Formats: sequence, structure tokens, C-alpha cells
Amino acid sequence: MAKKTKDKKEKTSTEPILADAAAVPEDNQDTPAVDAATPKKLSKKEYEAELARLHIELVKLQEWIKYKGLKVVVIFEGRDAAGKGGTIKRITESLNPRICRVVALGTPTERDKTQWYFQRYVPHLPAGGEMVLFDRSWYNRAGVERVMGFCTEEEYREFLRSCPEFERILVRSGIILIKYWFSVSDQEQERRFQARIDDRTKRWKLSPMDLQSRERWVEYSKAKDAMFASTDIKQAPWYVVNSDSKPRARLNCITHLLSLIPYEDLTPEPLVLPPRQDDGGYVRPPMTDQTFVPEVY
Repeated sequence: MAKKTKDKKEKTSTEPILADAAAVPEDNQDTPAVDAATPKKLSKKEYEAELARLHIELVKLQEWIKYKGLKVVVIFEGRDAAGKGGTIKRITESLNPRICRVVALGTPTERDKTQWYFQRYVPHLPAGGEMVLFDRSWYNRAGVERVMGFCTEEEYREFLRSCPEFERILVRSGIILIKYWFSVSDQEQERRFQARIDDRTKRWKLSPMDLQSRERWVEYSKAKDAMFASTDIKQAPWYVVNSDSKPRARLNCITHLLSLIPYEDLTPEPLVLPPRQDDGGYVRPPMTDQTFVPEVY
């Protein structure tokens, strides 16, 4: 086995635009909690350079999770078009999908609806050496199901009672549970929705449910406030990401995620490629015996 170096992770210099859930005002506008001077514009070059550096750190974290057999769950919740999917994509694009995987469940089936509510999520929890990113999660019950009337009042109340204990059980079992809420302003969400309407490649991202979320903005705000009040627990607090700027939100979220799990550098030593095997008289079959993709470009 190659010798592995264990250098402590480097501290990042990016200042995350994050706020603990306790600091978030429970207003009805879901306005980002950060009250500071507008930072200078982040150039594309600066963003890409910082993202590339963070990707290296994410790979180190991945190797540490595998080496130590850690079980990590990261939940991404928030408004529609708040930037959850884009952040998840930036986290995973340099990682091994066998170690870091994304779970994005569809609408519950009729069979799912007869199960214990958390049952459909349990099979997707990580084994040792895995990190699972939930793009939406069991918090659907406290959000869309509550607002749109897809669950009964008793089912909703039971969720608020049982969810904190369910999450404490996960933490006691050894799972590292991290929860992010992506906060976007009314004006920015409207701009992003309109951009999706104008872009033919992005219209699939808009559903009738998304349009309903615009009409019921205040109802969703109230549902979020109630959810935070019941589920912002010490063992698994909510972390709020100001996502009016997608590039900053991505960098801030990744930086914060890296800060929550202590890790060391287990990057393998560079390998030396061996020489290729001699042909040994091998003759390749005629090219005409194979079917090739047409070279249109």
C-alpha cells in the first residue's frame, strides 16, 4: 500500500454568507438574514479559481469519509429556484459517485402513502464510507405537503413531533446530519422563474407546483417558520444560505460544509504509468467489422 500523507486541511479564506437558523427573522418574506453592505461583484475568474480550490478540498473530504467509514447526510431545502440543485452539482462534479450520491425522490406512490412517513427515506441513508445529498427530503411534509394540502392536519402535527426524535436517532446511530436552507428573495426568485420561461432548455424545471409556490409565497414562509421552530435542534441545526447570488451561495455552502467535518489529506501519491504491453503478434480485426458513431462534427 502506498504511504499516505496526513496533512491537516487548509483553512479557507472565503467568508461564508451564512447565518444560523436562530438568527433568521421569522418574517413572511423569506428575506436573506444577512444584513451587511453589498459585497463587491465576484468575477467569473475569481469564482472559478475558488471553486477549483474547494473541489480539491472536497476530494480530500471524500477520501477521509471513505477511510474513516463516516456516514454523512446533507439535506438541501429551500424555495423553488433558490439554487439547491446547482450547489449539489458543484459539490458532486469532482467526487466519486460510489461514495457521494444524490437522492431526489419523486412523488410518493400509493404504496408509499401507506408506509410510516420516514420509511421511504431510510433505504437511502448512507452506509459507512458514504455521503448522501438529499435534494429535498422528509421536510416535504412541512413544506409543500402542508401548504398544498397533501397531508392531513394530524399527519403534519405528527411530523413536527416525530421529526426531531427521528433525527436524534440518526445522529445517535453515528450519522453526521447537516441541514441547509437556501433563502432567496421574492424579486430574485421571480427573475429566475422568468429566465426559465425564456430558456427552452430550462422550462422543464418549472412545474405547476412551482407556479403555485409564487401564489402562496406567504403561506410557504409561515410553513418554513413553523418548521424551523420545531426542527432546529441542537443535534442537527438548520444553516441558512443566502442564495440571491448563486456563485457566492455555492462557495459559501461548500466552505461551510468543509468546516463541519474535520478531515485530513489522504491524497494518494502520484502513480507512475507502466509501459504498454507489447503487441505480441496481435492483429486488430478490420475496422469495417465494427459499427461506429457517425462523425457529424
